[in-house]
Amino acid sequence: MRRAVDDEEAMPDLRERPRIARWLADGSSFVVTRTVLLRLLGGVYFVTFLSTFLQGPALIGEHGLLPMRGWLAAIARAQGSRFSGFLAAPSVFWVNASDAMLRGVTAFGMLLALAVVLGATNAAVMLALWAIQFSLYDVGQVFWGYGWEMQLLETGMLAAIVCPLRTWRPFASAPPASAIWLFRWLIARVMLGAGLIKLRGDECWRALTCLQTHYETQPNPSPVSWLLHQLPPWFHTGGVLVNHFVELVAPFLLLGPRRARRFAGACFVGFQAVLIASGNLSFLNWLTIVPALACFDDELVPARWRVTAPEPSRAHRRVALGYAAIVGVLSLGPIGNLLSSRQAMNASFDPLHLVSTYGAFGSVNAVRDEIVLEGSRDGERWEEYELPCKPGDVRRRPCLVSPYHYRLDWQMWFAAMSSYDEEPWIVELVDKLLRGDHAVDPLLARDPFAGGPPPRFVRARLFRYELTTWSTRREGWWRRGGGSEYLRPLSLGDPDLALFLAAHRLR
Repeated sequence: MRRAVDDEEAMPDLRERPRIARWLADGSSFVVTRTVLLRLLGGVYFVTFLSTFLQGPALIGEHGLLPMRGWLAAIARAQGSRFSGFLAAPSVFWVNASDAMLRGVTAFGMLLALAVVLGATNAAVMLALWAIQFSLYDVGQVFWGYGWEMQLLETGMLAAIVCPLRTWRPFASAPPASAIWLFRWLIARVMLGAGLIKLRGDECWRALTCLQTHYETQPNPSPVSWLLHQLPPWFHTGGVLVNHFVELVAPFLLLGPRRARRFAGACFVGFQAVLIASGNLSFLNWLTIVPALACFDDELVPARWRVTAPEPSRAHRRVALGYAAIVGVLSLGPIGNLLSSRQAMNASFDPLHLVSTYGAFGSVNAVRDEIVLEGSRDGERWEEYELPCKPGDVRRRPCLVSPYHYRLDWQMWFAAMSSYDEEPWIVELVDKLLRGDHAVDPLLARDPFAGGPPPRFVRARLFRYELTTWSTRREGWWRRGGGSEYLRPLSLGDPDLALFLAAHRLR
């Protein structure tokens, strides 16, 4: 009886095929590369779902700041029915938008991600992880509204393409080479998008001065940010030049020979490592390392660690080539965006976010303003709330938590650059603090009213924060001044509070 061919069977000798066929099919030099790439991606997924498991109910849960149940209801009204709403924003949470469902889905995602970290190499597992991330992205609203969420979707789908379907074993077969090139195309777009948006977005990137303020004004500085901020201007000028080389020149080396690709990969990975140390940019930099690993091949691995695996099945190669053709067509929009003088920093061009455009820090703030929430029981003595990673107490050391992501801390940075009318969730947060609602406790590092009656009044003030210097370090990590009103003192009996919440459908 003829034996069926599965994903693990070896195909005929590649040397019998034309050169282009060998180039597109032979991924035998990337078996270890794929394993490392997938395990890092599994780690990113795990931390992403862990942060959602811990913070999600407080942000988008039943009693969160922006409940996903209300968001889905609004989509259904706008689309005319729940089914049409599902087609517009597919998510598993249309079935059930409870906190239990949110925690159950993310816990399941954590288990799958852990399996990938331990070596599971299977397309169905990667598709399940992608579907969970897609479901969260469609209900996360402003707290999930950043480029790295789309980048995780695109990377996750590529991970599914690079894996076989009929096995979990990491070395059962080699990856299709075309899938490796898709990862290279992703890292090229990520780098070029970031580099071009800088040149087009802010004069300081062209003047080579952006890093003189960036370490101080980025969303959540780290202790290393403080150190880098103390360095002389010539160092920051050199840093911008390195940034421009890595983002604007190195991507073109991917078209060169193996040594050029390896050098480009080393530039990408090293650059991301510096960003990880000098800031808390969520899981973005860890995620960006994933496609950069496709620049390396197994010959860099010591001989005793190399693995010989059968070539991918004919079906796997065809799926990878077919997906490459889809990516080619879907890349027209992102390429046009990269070439446009009106380049969008982070944008999707298809409903599944399979091929998007990316960028970061198209503009750099010259100063840092921070919102500080304060509560009072008598209207005279005010005490401050603290968030886990956002600057508040000037003596508290900046955090270093990447790839973990404190979503409220991050959004507060944006809120300080706008008004509460544009960030209405902050008024909902004030209302919950006034009510002593424990649903938001996971978002706070310090509640001065914990264990007692909630405050009678809550307000938000805007302070100017500056990093201290070597000579003023004893004063703390920060200096702050100002203290202007961002949101006037509110109480539960304030009619304006009820009207605002109702107008923004937060009640």
